[in-house]
Amino acid sequence: MNKKITKFEQEVYEACSRIPLGRVSTYKDIAVYIKRPSSARAVGNALNRNPYAPKVPCHRVVRSDGSLGGFALGSLKKEFLLSHEGLKILKGKIRDFKQSRYSFE
Repeated sequence: MNKKITKFEQEVYEACSRIPLGRVSTYKDIAVYIKRPSSARAVGNALNRNPYAPKVPCHRVVRSDGSLGGFALGSLKKEFLLSHEGLKILKGKIRDFKQSRYSFE
């Protein structure tokens, strides 16, 4: 499939690519970083269609409360990937979320 990537999706994928191994960011953080602060849901939709996974690590994006959120391959796969990268997950949330959160500053 050769689906054309929109400018918005390109910005989302580039931002997501900056999240380092063992860290997470939020849909809202990415929306703010790409200067579209009210587009957190659209960020999630773009990541759900991510054609560049795993190079663009969309599994490292979670909800603002530290809960895992959605994942195209399912929540168990997302939890496995994050755990494999060293993150601790407790009851569907990133443990030590504030310390694990990546800042785009």
